Amino acid sequence: MKEAVKEYHRFVDEAGDTTFYLKGKKAAIGAEGVSNVFILGMVKIYEPLDAVRAKIMQLQNTIAADPFFNVPSVRKKEEKGGYYLHATDDLPEIRKLFFDLINTIDCSLEAVVARKSIELFETKHKGKEEYFYADLLSHLLKNKLQKHEKLVLNLAERGKSTKHNNLNLALLKAKQRFSIKTEGEKEIKTNVLFEVKKPTQEPLLNLADYLCWAVQRVFEKGEIRYYNLVQSKISLVVDLYDTGNYKNWGNYYDKKNPLTAKNKISPQIH
Repeated sequence: MKEAVKEYHRFVDEAGDTTFYLKGKKAAIGAEGVSNVFILGMVKIYEPLDAVRAKIMQLQNTIAADPFFNVPSVRKKEEKGGYYLHATDDLPEIRKLFFDLINTIDCSLEAVVARKSIELFETKHKGKEEYFYADLLSHLLKNKLQKHEKLVLNLAERGKSTKHNNLNLALLKAKQRFSIKTEGEKEIKTNVLFEVKKPTQEPLLNLADYLCWAVQRVFEKGEIRYYNLVQSKISLVVDLYDTGNYKNWGNYYDKKNPLTAKNKISPQIH
């Protein structure tokens, strides 16, 4: 009997950071090692999850056992609980191996991109990184509240941001946005459940990590080769705070309106 695809599971990871300040309340945006954007992405997998999980685990085990990859970034993870794929840390050769594997998997990513702005952070998110995260997650959730009776979000653990109360805040915001959009005429049918996991516990989170990283390279570096490599797997990218392109959904990017090097942004400090 063919294993059923678990339609109601999604896998959420991020790229970039939620850092806005350095020590002494000094603005961090634009500083070395601090991202200009934070990206949250949700992956849906259209084939049996166990089979995809096994493919990823096999690749991870192959990399860990290969003398060519006997490097600090691999060894360090092995010593702390087992090697797992993580785009920021991985060697270029490892990235290529996993991107090639991703292209054999039937999956899709929806991502929201938040340009980091001190002004928005202090006003919209009350100067709290977890509220910033919750707001982005609500945008990913707001259109997922009708199709299924149940939706299980498997999220990469991220400190206060993925604590139960903050995830419930994100869900509340999503429901509010849904009600406003539908003018209260449509009923929320979906029961959303949260499963917070470490990357070593759930290899499927690595798909979201890598696809978000490919999108991040466009916005941070204007580098499109990784995005182009997996563009068929990226169904939607929303540049949330690109106010100049709000008209006619110009801040929405899909297969008909792909990202380009022109999507590279400069830090918005004020």
